[in-house]
This record gives sequence, C-alpha cells and structure tokens, in this order.
Amino acid sequence: MFSSHVQSAARMSVRAPRSPSSLRWVGQSTRSLATVSQVGVVGAGQMGTGIAKVAIATAEKKVLLMDTNQDVLNSATSFIEKLLQKDVAKGKMTEEQKTAATARLSTTTKLEDFSTTDFVIEAATENPELKFNIFKSLDEILPKDAILATNTSSISITKIAGNTERPEKVIGMHFMNPVPVMKLVEIIPGLITNSETKETTLKLAELMGKTTTQSSDFAGFIANRLLCPYLNEAFNALAEGLGTREDIDATMKLGTNMPMGPLTLADFIGLDTVLSIMRVLQGEFGDKFMPAPLLVRYVESGRLGKKVGKGVYEY
Repeated sequence: MFSSHVQSAARMSVRAPRSPSSLRWVGQSTRSLATVSQVGVVGAGQMGTGIAKVAIATAEKKVLLMDTNQDVLNSATSFIEKLLQKDVAKGKMTEEQKTAATARLSTTTKLEDFSTTDFVIEAATENPELKFNIFKSLDEILPKDAILATNTSSISITKIAGNTERPEKVIGMHFMNPVPVMKLVEIIPGLITNSETKETTLKLAELMGKTTTQSSDFAGFIANRLLCPYLNEAFNALAEGLGTREDIDATMKLGTNMPMGPLTLADFIGLDTVLSIMRVLQGEFGDKFMPAPLLVRYVESGRLGKKVGKGVYEY
C-alpha cells in the first residue's frame, strides 16, 4: 500500500497564492498549466488524500488518485466527500461547486492508468526504495513531457530523479500536513530540474491556494531540517526524565507560543515518519542528527502516533 543535493547556496523565495483568474500560462516551450488537464496522485494516505482534495476543489483540476489498496481508496474518497461537505456547511463553496469538485475525482489501483496524465505527485510512504521504484515505473508509463513531483519530506530530489530518464522534469513538492489547512508548499528543484518544470510546479501550487518557498536539495529541506531535530530532542528529554510528556508539551506550547507541543506534533505527523526523516538527516549530516533511542523504541513497538490510536499519547 502507498499510504503516506546539490546547489551552491541555500536560498528561499516566498510566493503568495494568486486567484485562479489572475494566472496566465502562455509561451512555455514544454509542459505548462494550460496543458495540465489531469493531476495524478500516487498514494491515498493522509497526504495523498489532502493533495487530491485541494487539487479538485481549489485548483479545479481533474485528479486520478491511485493506491494499490482499494479499501484505502474507498476511505480516501469518503474522507474527501466529508471535507467538501464541511466546506459547503461553512459557506466556502456551494452545493453545485461541491458536486463539480466530486466529479473531477477518479481512482485506480494501477499505475498504468497514468498513461495520459500530465502531472503526477507521488505521496507514498517515506521509504527511499519504494519511491525509487515508483518513479522508475512512472517514467516508463507517463507521456515524455509529463512532470513527476514527489511529496518527500527529506529524500534527495536529485537521487529520486536519477531513477528516471527525465531528471529535468522531476521536482520536490513538499506539502504540509494537513494539506487542506496548511498554507505552505516547499518547492525543491533537483540538480537537473529545468526552469519550465519549476515554473509549472510553482503555478500549480499557487492554483491550489498555497504559498510557496523554495529550498535547495539538501536532506530535510528547510522545514524538516529545522523541525525534526526539535521533535527528536523532545524524545531525549522525555527519556531523561527532564519532564513528563504533558509538562514538555505545555512548556513549549505556553512558553514559546507553539500551536502544539513537540510530542503531540510528532504523534500527529507519525512517529515512523519522524524517525525516517531523522535517519535521512543522520545519513547526510552525521550523528548530530542521531534518532532518539526512545523514538526508535516507540516505532518498534508499533506506537506510531494518532493514525494508529497510540503514540506518545493514546487517542
């Protein structure tokens, strides 16, 4: 089931979203938003489901959502329906707009069905080998001018692109969780990503109502290079008895104005995901990013966070 380096200097540029009516895609020599009639999403877990929702509802694009598990697809479509109904109840869209958005979504269990898709966003589990294999397959299936984006939160875009024959059309598109709520998307070009791929990706993110930042292709990018070591250290503090889980979270929430404490946030992200990111950071930057032993134990015991009903806390 698919559920959920190298530029000379780190640079960040911020682009605010624009309304769909203000966007114009003309004069591009390769794939552009004008020719992106369908967006593919690989993986119907929490991230893929959220990406599909904003693509059909905000960007008003047709979406083909793929997962190898039909039950996961069924859950994803039901959840998207609930999100759309909430938008209607809150006055964010009309019933007619909801019906139109729902009609834009289709699902499949086969990668082969992406054979005519213009732009694919991979949102599978944060596992390098799994992602490499998906990109190898997509490269063989998709039209030659289609763009392949990955929602990886830490893995080298250049390395992922190296598994294709079109590295210039591979890019990182790191959405934040939960996708319908969080405003940011990190855009990460690989070493060979061309300007047309980057501009088309930036415009698609903006069409989804997102603000974008750009990161160089170093492990963890901007968000997780800074966030995950903070979460990891909270597990070290808990293991050392520096404070209870409640005291650690309350201190950071009330004392530093964080929206939630680090241990709660780790549970919401998924402890297995946090651990995977820490291992990628350790592999690139050394043992200063060594995963906390307690974090490893939680994952080994199956306490992966909110998605399974138990992590640092019980849900």
